[in-house]
Amino acid sequence: MLKEVTATRYITPLREGGSLPGLVEADDFGTYVMKFAGAGQGRKTLVAEVVGGELARRLGLRVPRLVVIGLDPVLGLGEPDEQVQELLKASGGLNLGMDFLSGALGYDPLAFPIGPEEAGRIVWFDALVGNVDRSWRNPNLLMHRGELWLIDHGATMVWQHSWRGAESSAARPYDASDHALKPFAPDVSAAAAELAPLVTEELLAEVTAEIPDVWLTGEPGFDAPDDLRRAYARPLLARAADIHERIHGIEGDR
Repeated sequence: MLKEVTATRYITPLREGGSLPGLVEADDFGTYVMKFAGAGQGRKTLVAEVVGGELARRLGLRVPRLVVIGLDPVLGLGEPDEQVQELLKASGGLNLGMDFLSGALGYDPLAFPIGPEEAGRIVWFDALVGNVDRSWRNPNLLMHRGELWLIDHGATMVWQHSWRGAESSAARPYDASDHALKPFAPDVSAAAAELAPLVTEELLAEVTAEIPDVWLTGEPGFDAPDDLRRAYARPLLARAADIHERIHGIEGDR
């Protein structure tokens, strides 16, 4: 399971994202970017972050370490920004944190070119999880100590927002025409050959086991958290087999 820590100090809001994440210190003396259960799509965004981040890590991609952060809403009492104060009050309990990569720079493809192999692995992964938030406008990529890191997977697995249509939604192709790494001629065929065999029922069970039960309870149509965990795993297992054949928008760059 993900390590669980407790927030001890709220440092500052990070206003780059629409969900208004915040920088916090925790009782393990770590500094984390915290995403709140009370923001936006709430716990479903946090679930997507866990599944996307932990799956990427197991496939060999660089993702900041994830933790579960317990938050006492009292930390928001001294926050002068009313919007932030309300967010903290609404997010008591378990939230999600990721290691703060001090000194990291936002990815600029003009300054940091990468090879077709690495680009292909990232595009293939984004297609697998249906990531709609890796465009050149907002890459959600960081350069840290000369290496490329993936962040912000809350906009993945859009099928989780309507389980009734999840099967058909998850079967859709992936449009990579706006992908931040399109200029580097991503070799998705090589990525699929390398990564698709790794996406097994066992791996997905391991990944979904990292989701705290509290983020999975009360979902209409599911009796228990493990039922919902399996629902998250099924579309990913199906997509892994052939999603590389249904990635559109990069043909001219390969």
